Amino acid sequence: MSTQPSKSLETFPNPTPQRDFTIHMEIPEFTCLCPKTGQPDFATLILDYIPDQLCVELKSLKLYMWSFRDEGAFHEAVTNRILDDLVTATQPRFMRLTAKFYVRGGVFTTVIAEHRKQGWQQLPPVTLVEVSSQASTRG
Repeated sequence: MSTQPSKSLETFPNPTPQRDFTIHMEIPEFTCLCPKTGQPDFATLILDYIPDQLCVELKSLKLYMWSFRDEGAFHEAVTNRILDDLVTATQPRFMRLTAKFYVRGGVFTTVIAEHRKQGWQQLPPVTLVEVSSQASTRG
């Protein structure tokens, strides 16, 4: 059985919904087509999110990303569409999608789109005391 691209995003229950934690993914092989020329556009997508009740399943994410391979899309439009679809599927507390497109006509394009769940506030980061790497060495 061969695998096919799909617009379906599957999810699974967040194993620790009581805690804010970040999921970081790098997708270095994203491709779509330039809507003006039909030539391929290549990008690395960086997805960072804090899940609420659901997480995105990785195989479905891979097949979803593959589904853009033969579609024409402006960088700004495709980045925001992907973010919207991921937000619809997972309803995260926070999600950021950074799309770093490779050079085209001498121009690198980076598009960053974010979603914040209404009412969600990020906790301030904790700053820990620096401990020397030699602190527990005897001798």
